[in-house]
Formats: sequence, structure tokens, C-alpha cells
Amino acid sequence: MRGKIGKLHEIKTIVAKARREGRAVVFTNGCFDLLHRGHLHLLREAKKCGDILVVALNSDSSVKKIKGANRPILPQSERAQLIAALEMVDYVTWFDDPDPYEVIKELKPDVLVKGGDWPKDKIVGADIVEGHGGRIAVIPYLQGYSTTQIIERMCKK
Repeated sequence: MRGKIGKLHEIKTIVAKARREGRAVVFTNGCFDLLHRGHLHLLREAKKCGDILVVALNSDSSVKKIKGANRPILPQSERAQLIAALEMVDYVTWFDDPDPYEVIKELKPDVLVKGGDWPKDKIVGADIVEGHGGRIAVIPYLQGYSTTQIIERMCKK
């Protein structure tokens, strides 16, 4: 593992150890393409929900599947480094599927965090987390901070 960035099996080992030590594991995920203030808000608030914050990034192929052929703007290696450089983030991993269901199933976090643009009944993996006694935290969305909106503004200029 390179610092805070690791493959899922490496993060799973760290999470299991943290859980044995009684520490609460928080999980969130996203593309995090063009890091912006909305992302920082989400990650700061997520960190407040527990002891260890694990962020799972959509891989480049995953981003293309859900956002289209022109995305991501930044490759996953750069996105991972940017997210890992943030003080509130403890570990970063990635996934190739369109959603993080399998990652959540493997890690079984104590708290699953999503932004307020996600209705609670649409949060992928909520069934897993709540099924083992964990909780879902929805962080209020900061209006005006969206990678898609930033790209659209840039294209207009």
C-alpha cells in the first residue's frame, strides 16, 4: 500500500483491525472529478461521523460508464492522490463497478455517508450497513458546487 491509497483487500485488513480496536469506520464514495468546495464539505462532515474515513473512488472506467465518454477529467491516479492528501481522509481505494455495493459489502462500514443530493432510499449499500447495525448519514448538499456545473461553466466561457 502506498501511504493512504490501497487496494480493497488492503483497506479491508485495516478496517477489520480498526473495528477490533473499537473504532468507528466511516465510508463514502464518488467520482471526485475536479475536486471542489462541495467535496471538501462532504468529506469534512463525513469525518465527524467516526474515527476512520475511507473514500472509494469510481475508477476511470466506472466514471465513463456513469458520466459519459468525456469523463473523467482527471485520471483515477490523480484523483486518488488529491483525495488522499486531504487531512480528513484516512484511506482511499477504488472500484470498477458503476456503484460501490461490492466495496460496501466487503468493508461493512459503521457509517455510510452520502451527499444530500441522494435520497436516503436510493443510497447504494444502505441495506448492508443498516443490516449489521450501522447507520446512514446524509450530509446537506452545498448548492452551486457540482463538477458537471463547473465543466458547463468552463465550456461556456
